[in-house]
Amino acid sequence: MMLWLVRHAQVLMEPGTCYGALDVPADPKATRQCAETLAAVLPLNAALSTSPLQRCEQLAQVLKGLRPDLTLQTDDRLKEMNFGHWEGRPWDHIARSEFDAWMANFGMHAVGGHGESTNAVMARVAQAFDELPPGRDAVWITHAGIIRSAQLLAKGIRQVTDAGQWPVEGTACGQWRTLVLQTESISRGVK
Repeated sequence: MMLWLVRHAQVLMEPGTCYGALDVPADPKATRQCAETLAAVLPLNAALSTSPLQRCEQLAQVLKGLRPDLTLQTDDRLKEMNFGHWEGRPWDHIARSEFDAWMANFGMHAVGGHGESTNAVMARVAQAFDELPPGRDAVWITHAGIIRSAQLLAKGIRQVTDAGQWPVEGTACGQWRTLVLQTESISRGVK
């Protein structure tokens, strides 16, 4: 089976802003373009899941309109990481000491004071990953952090201990990557 990991289109927000759990819209034109390109390549009858944040739901709805064969469900576990009080702030305005504290305890540190830890995000994404329909291709419309989490889960990594484990290469807005998964590892959960 194949898992398609699709990142929402470019958001309507100042570049360089931390917007993880903020519910901000995506550019409608870029959303439409991504949906049209994706609709042409997705397999028939794939299970389509989306983050409930509007930038992802926009893309899911346009895609579903183009491909009515896809079954759509919203999944809260596919939301981007909550960055606490960093949300809505320019990345370059976040104190270096705050960022260093996260890097020093990458897996367990509550980002932005009261946000999520990387391992908390990994745990909720692992739940969705373990429930992928065996033998059926699936599509997640989601966020950069969730895509990186899924990449680690596909390698059998359930928790991270340091930032060096986190995938460096990201997925651009409106783009996707695919993971080929063995049905056996999904139905049992990758350990």
